[in-house]
Amino acid sequence: MDPTVVLVLCLSCLLLFSLWKQSHGRGNLPPGPTPLPVLGNILQIDFKDVSKSLTKLSKDYGPVFTVYLGMKPTVVIQGYEAVKEALVDLGEEFSGRRRMPLNVKVNKGLGVIFSNGKTWKDTRRFSLMTLRNFGMGKRSIEERVQEEARCLVEELRKTNASPCDPTFILGAAPCNVICSVIFQSRFEYKDQKFLNLMAKFNENFRLANSLSIQICNMFPILLDFLPGSPNKAVSNIIYVKKYVLEKVKEHQESLDINNPRDFIDCFLIKMEQKHNIETFEFIIDNLLATVIDLFAAGTETTSTTLRYGLLLLLKHPEVTAKVQEEIERVIGRHRSPCMQDRSRMPYTDAVIHEIQRFIDLVPNSVPHAVTCDVKFRNYLIPKGTPIFPSLSSVLHDHKEFPNPEEFDPGHFLDKSGNFKRSDYFMPFSAGKRACVGEALARMELFLFLTTILQNFTLKPHVDVKDLDTTPLVSGLGRVPRSYKLSFIPV
Repeated sequence: MDPTVVLVLCLSCLLLFSLWKQSHGRGNLPPGPTPLPVLGNILQIDFKDVSKSLTKLSKDYGPVFTVYLGMKPTVVIQGYEAVKEALVDLGEEFSGRRRMPLNVKVNKGLGVIFSNGKTWKDTRRFSLMTLRNFGMGKRSIEERVQEEARCLVEELRKTNASPCDPTFILGAAPCNVICSVIFQSRFEYKDQKFLNLMAKFNENFRLANSLSIQICNMFPILLDFLPGSPNKAVSNIIYVKKYVLEKVKEHQESLDINNPRDFIDCFLIKMEQKHNIETFEFIIDNLLATVIDLFAAGTETTSTTLRYGLLLLLKHPEVTAKVQEEIERVIGRHRSPCMQDRSRMPYTDAVIHEIQRFIDLVPNSVPHAVTCDVKFRNYLIPKGTPIFPSLSSVLHDHKEFPNPEEFDPGHFLDKSGNFKRSDYFMPFSAGKRACVGEALARMELFLFLTTILQNFTLKPHVDVKDLDTTPLVSGLGRVPRSYKLSFIPV
């Protein structure tokens, strides 16, 4: 071999080893499995079910431990006490967000989900305020969800009780609610642009679990070289971004600063107010990134929960029967369900909570990062260190939820059959980085599920014992297996 090549290889190895040693020696990190140079602990992680691998490691290293995903350390936090201490008690220190290569490439780290510092704080504050002004938690947004629930029922009637895959229909409903808030309009379910948008979001949620994207998250330098999933995910985001930009331009042409119609109008007005102030928060790029974040968070997570929820109701017909009996008793068949009904429907409320607990949609939350050097349980975690708060370990706590691997609405009912709240219920995460759309998601899950069960009997396409409720993939998020069912009008 050419001596020059050998020298270059040796120097490269020394550099990599130096970088690894430098990162490995920072701070006083919690204990964990010994990492290999460059690769870290990735050979000890099953990327088809990361959460399960981390739970196994916690049995050896305790509730707070360190793994190396590549050359960078990541601190994993398991169990209710440790997760609460980090996300709630030390909320500010743990409110950073791990940099995700795909987001950095396409959205420059902007938006509300993956941004940090002042950009994140200002964007989140603005988004929460605007969503509330447009009725999140108030009657106006409830009316929008009720309207969409009626449209959903009509679309389900068109299946004529034939077996169907509910993926698209259950995705269209929450997507249309977000559209009404962002664009002031909804789509017909057969609209081709709508179909295209739905397809992009659905595909990206699936791609986020792919091995190649998870490798890119560990080794960002590979993003431009790995074929397949990363390139497809980027092109999907760019497609949606171009569509949103068209809508923004339409809004700019018809903007009335005294009469904002939707989220985009409110953002454009804020841009006008900040026109002479140097800011990175209220610019077009951040508007596009924020709208995409709201779409992604408000569409795919809710639709996946609905789809998984119906699968569980098919698997447990006795639970479905009790919910429908409660709907009949409290609401009847001649009016639409409303949020006031929830307080009088403890069993239905418990079932919806148990669906979210059981499916464990985002097991390790969206990865956090510490915003400064943090002393946590006698360890020193350096600024910028990624954090995996295990929501799965909280939602499956054996003491709080007996038989946590079983689907049991009794986990949220007391001995008298009243709804029982639990501090361990964290499907939306907790603290300062809790889901911006939590209130809207809770509303949609209740109104969509009760409206469906008010109008239809669910009939599985196969024998109940053959329905598989284990997730198809379980990387960043859990995705249910494909199934078919019939919606039989009652």
